[in-house]
Amino acid sequence: QVQLVESGGGLVQAGGSLRLSCAASGNIAVINVMAWYRQAPGKERESVAQITISAATNYADPVKGRFTISRDNAKNTVYLQMNSLKPEDTAVYYCNVLGSPWRGEPFDAWGQGTLVTVSS
Repeated sequence: QVQLVESGGGLVQAGGSLRLSCAASGNIAVINVMAWYRQAPGKERESVAQITISAATNYADPVKGRFTISRDNAKNTVYLQMNSLKPEDTAVYYCNVLGSPWRGEPFDAWGQGTLVTVSS
């Protein structure tokens, strides 16, 4: 079983910055992909950014040039540095990891979510 603990959300003014963290623990042999998703009020969950075990990254168009995803493989932790925040970035941000345990089936685990609120 894999557990994810997210931190770093909060309230920030437009133009400000926040850094989200997500630490994975449990029965983990390898984490192939670490990602961030978000869900704004009344909207569907959407992908924000992904990073592979080889550090290849992919970003959603709305956040390109403003957000940076990174990971620390030794700590099984993924980060999301969010700069130049806009009110439309307001959402609950979820961490997601895809990987394999030492024994058992591959996992697809989600964090509990952390709220980011950007005021205008």
